[in-house]
Amino acid sequence: MHTLPPKSAGQLPFDRSWFLHVNSFARDTPWLHAPARDFASYGVVLFAGLLLATWWTARARRDATAVAAALWAPLGTLLAVGLNQLLGRRVDEARPYATLPHVLVLVSRTSDFSFPSDHAVMAGAVTAGVLLADRRLGLVAGVAALVMCVVRVYVGAHYPGDVLAGVLFGALVSLGGWLLVGRAVRRLVDAVAGTPLRVLVTAGP
Repeated sequence: MHTLPPKSAGQLPFDRSWFLHVNSFARDTPWLHAPARDFASYGVVLFAGLLLATWWTARARRDATAVAAALWAPLGTLLAVGLNQLLGRRVDEARPYATLPHVLVLVSRTSDFSFPSDHAVMAGAVTAGVLLADRRLGLVAGVAALVMCVVRVYVGAHYPGDVLAGVLFGALVSLGGWLLVGRAVRRLVDAVAGTPLRVLVTAGP
């Protein structure tokens, strides 16, 4: 498949300058390196926990629509990340440290595409999916998504535009998918509720 030449300074006009400002801040805050590195690398575990908690609480409330949304949330996230692989390979933007070799990098260097950020896509999709089922958990996911976007730039892995586009793309795919298949998922939940597998969709007998 034909791809565009790798971009050297991000997709948005402010990407390079904002990235360098954040990178300079990272150099001046070594006390933040460890938590930022850990969240940038392993924060996905928190989002997985939020997906699980959303399903568990919706099931306990016996809210079929919320359960359907909670079941869609991880599927929507997988769809968003999968589509992002196609988009990212098409744009083929180089990582900041590939074109700005003297910047501080706090995570392992990779050779894959930078735009849009997979981590931000995941965070945006999870946030949107969780919000459909549980507003309070959705707000928690939204805060976690914001932190993920910031730390992925802080550790030197992405330009600001990469995470901004990623979180928006993830949210749009998740919400758009729900609009298309939400009713079908709700009907599936109602059908399962009448079978021995009802424990998956309701906490009651």
